[in-house]
Amino acid sequence: MKSFTTNHHKPSRTRKEYRRTSSWCSCGLWLLFFLSFFFPLVVGADPLRSFDEIFTGLGEARKREVFGDEGLIRSVKRNERLEFIPAPGSGIDLAGVINRENPSYLAESLLVIPYQGDILDRLDIYNALGRISDLKGRLYHSHTRNAEVALFEEATRIESERSTRALPDPPLARELPNSETVYIRLKDVNFGNSYYRGSMSASPYGVTYNITNFRNISYLVFTVMKEGKFSAVIYMEPLAEGTLIYSMAGADASDFIAGLIDIPSAISKRLAVFIGWISDGLKTAK
Repeated sequence: MKSFTTNHHKPSRTRKEYRRTSSWCSCGLWLLFFLSFFFPLVVGADPLRSFDEIFTGLGEARKREVFGDEGLIRSVKRNERLEFIPAPGSGIDLAGVINRENPSYLAESLLVIPYQGDILDRLDIYNALGRISDLKGRLYHSHTRNAEVALFEEATRIESERSTRALPDPPLARELPNSETVYIRLKDVNFGNSYYRGSMSASPYGVTYNITNFRNISYLVFTVMKEGKFSAVIYMEPLAEGTLIYSMAGADASDFIAGLIDIPSAISKRLAVFIGWISDGLKTAK
């Protein structure tokens, strides 16, 4: 006679054991989610790019100049080939931005500032751009005067395009905004009060700063450049070797004005002063 009192199978789990198993499964799922979502952000974060990744094929002699104190800056005629062209996959296209206005005159510049301690980041670059007052008194060499002359006698952040009320430089930021627009009045030694719009935008690797005049630039009684006809685009990125400052400027002026003023020299000098301002700000960062 068969006995029904013996059970050869494992006994059923209790309700408490089911809860314990369910809890471990939930913890495992949350851990898996955490690792799959957050771990790549830390471990798989993009490393700093190198200079050679962005500017391929630049000769060693030119490269040494780029890493020098002043870098390279050159004027470019309308149909002349640009020399400093980033690799197509770099995501950097300043020429495309400048050429929207079809400028008559161009200048391009390339500089890398080696780190003097800590590696800088995009927030350091953004904070350097905030010190508008440091543009005041920056020198350039005047060939007509054969002397070092302050290009901007005054440099002030102002409220807006309509209001020229002066604003102080902001305190150091703790977070990097995606974009920002500021308004600037510069008392130019040659052109008097000049008004610019500075537009900053952050990208995954760097920061772009676009400076455009929002009022006419004049010399004596003549209009040198109409509103929006001068633009300088400066791209800055922390590289493995140092901070990249790659820039391009463009301007449009009539042949009559070009006969009065050396426009290529005027553009290059102002671009050089903007670059020097940023460079010095980065050297004192952190």
